Amino acid sequence: MEGVAWMLHKYVMHGFLWILHKSHHQKDHSHFFEWNDLFFLFFAIPGAYFIYQGIAGSNFQLYIGLGIALYGLVYFIVHDVFIHQRYPPLLRYSNNRYFRALRRAHHAHHKHTEKEGGEAFGLLWVSRIYFEKEK
Repeated sequence: MEGVAWMLHKYVMHGFLWILHKSHHQKDHSHFFEWNDLFFLFFAIPGAYFIYQGIAGSNFQLYIGLGIALYGLVYFIVHDVFIHQRYPPLLRYSNNRYFRALRRAHHAHHKHTEKEGGEAFGLLWVSRIYFEKEK
């Protein structure tokens, strides 16, 4: 799922659906919801469909749907709760090396406020450069 999410983020969210995603790169976050939050549906609908089809008889589709749903839960916890602190803070002051690199990569991604020129499109996989920046 990380590879799929990376490609969707880079080529869809920063591509033809930038109109929705750009709200997430703007400095004004005075509203609880952003247009970007609609991407939840882009994953929830196929996930629910595959879970339904899997329960109806095709086991492999159940596992695809559960994988999408599990990644969505992880995305919510890591991105919205941990990184952006949109809900009660979680590990805000963690000194864990991976968590620091994860935040550093995400902040590097957000320094680009336009459609082009982005970096660090993944969520869980963090490039070595974001670990090395603290040395």
